[in-house]
Amino acid sequence: MISASVKRKTIGQLLLAKGLVTQQVLDAALAHQKAEGTGGRRKLVGEILLEQGLVSEEQLLEALAEAYGVPYAKVSPKICDPKCIELLPREFVEKHTVLPMFLVKNTLTVALAEPSNLFLIEEIQQLTGYQVQVVASTPRDIASTMQAHLPAANVFVIDDIIDEVRPEDLTVVESQVEDISNLQEVAGHSPVIKLVNYLIYNAVREGASDIHIEPDEKKTRVRFRVDGKLYEKLCPPHQMHPAVISRLKIMAALDISERRLPQDGGIHVLLEGRPIDLRVSTMPEKWGEKAVVRIIDNRNIPVNLEKLGFAYDMMTTFKKTLEQPNGIILVTGPTGSGKSTTLYAALSELHKPDINICTVEDPVEYNLTGVNQFQANEKIGFSFSAALRSLLRQDPDVIMVGEIRDADTARIAIQAALTGHLVLTTLHTNDAPSSIIRLINMGVEPYLIAASLRGVVAQRLVRKLCSACREAYEPPLNIRHVVEKAAGPVDTLYRPKGCKKCRSTGFAGRIGIYEFLAPDAEMLDAVVAGATIQKLRDMCKARNIGTLRADGLIKVKAGITSYEEILRATAL
Repeated sequence: MISASVKRKTIGQLLLAKGLVTQQVLDAALAHQKAEGTGGRRKLVGEILLEQGLVSEEQLLEALAEAYGVPYAKVSPKICDPKCIELLPREFVEKHTVLPMFLVKNTLTVALAEPSNLFLIEEIQQLTGYQVQVVASTPRDIASTMQAHLPAANVFVIDDIIDEVRPEDLTVVESQVEDISNLQEVAGHSPVIKLVNYLIYNAVREGASDIHIEPDEKKTRVRFRVDGKLYEKLCPPHQMHPAVISRLKIMAALDISERRLPQDGGIHVLLEGRPIDLRVSTMPEKWGEKAVVRIIDNRNIPVNLEKLGFAYDMMTTFKKTLEQPNGIILVTGPTGSGKSTTLYAALSELHKPDINICTVEDPVEYNLTGVNQFQANEKIGFSFSAALRSLLRQDPDVIMVGEIRDADTARIAIQAALTGHLVLTTLHTNDAPSSIIRLINMGVEPYLIAASLRGVVAQRLVRKLCSACREAYEPPLNIRHVVEKAAGPVDTLYRPKGCKKCRSTGFAGRIGIYEFLAPDAEMLDAVVAGATIQKLRDMCKARNIGTLRADGLIKVKAGITSYEEILRATAL
């Protein structure tokens, strides 16, 4: 029951009692409401305060929850049971911004953005047959959680199909699928379904980033990429290969009859109650089609800068650069070097209720609450450059462009940076100074780069030594000299050994190594004057701007990775 004292309090009185608004602000909002007249629906006081930016959505809903005597909750995918969402029709959930969270005995806890809507609560009770416990939450949090658990209509629940499959349960050698007349029917057979789901299940469990399914003359080879390295996992018979590829195509909504051209698609799966996105790419090869499945497991993506591996001084400088009101910040490195993760962490650092952050990505790899993310689609003409042009009319403060792929995108991004926006984007270059030359080669005028460039991050991912089995050793004098020159005196170095925990590799997980260039006025003048890449590198060296290898050697000294791993990942 709601007490009479709470009933008598209005939203404005509650906000005032909490110290979130002053009496003067509240009186102005009431006057604004009164000035609207009596015709039609007048805005509520809370709506007026929210529109004027005087209270946040969270503060308003928390007060609204208190007014109606219900709890306020900040919902997220981690605290919701995805099977409970299925208790209500998908259309109903999306239409009314309702989130069934969990079921305890006969009581269903539901998050609502309108806790005062008694008719909606009664309708939920009728549809589910359960007693309903209401909590109040913001429409944004409800929508992002629903998107995480209902990313698409074709969601495959791996747990419902795997049925505790063991490797010995997948003996599919006996199944002969040589003359396939109906690939779709064969791909739906239980052994094929179990095999594909077994591969996805184990790849996620082992922390793989990719699954490679490769045809050969007499066998199919399945390999997982773990911590940047490929490991052979299974060798199903070659006769099963077309059915396995067709099963993946069916799941990704691709054309199973087209085997001569490359295809790309996506799969959304639920594994152990959490959503995982898979990107499927198929390509014709000599012995059949090869498929690569990229696994995007949001649980493995760190979204704050402190977890990425930046040195303290470098991270401090990077954060100061992110505070700039405009300009462009580049993140560079080869494919698979963690650039997108760095951008997501930077956006999380920038995210505030009063800032409009918009992204253009292909694909959207991680759902960021409170950030407007747009999916580019070259096939329908919605390219990065076209999306970026439209995005500038969406009143953004911060723009993230997934990748600068062409001169048109580069020019628009630079223009956006020059007209009051902070732009974050990626390039494929080997180090920080190279990115400047790359932009010039793409046709961007040097003076525009000098006017807009705020910072460049170059990065690589290196494998971390397994903490359970790494072993100390006395390095040769030449290695000791190289490490000490970059990182100072060394007591002990470590190298990989191998154990069951790390699959006998000696490594477990990856960490970034970085260099960060925040060009000063002299460097920018040199860019305008047409400085060469070597000239820019010499200027970086004169300013003690550390290289990727230097940052890596600091991590070698700290026992995080090995000397050989840094040599593999970096150039002199």
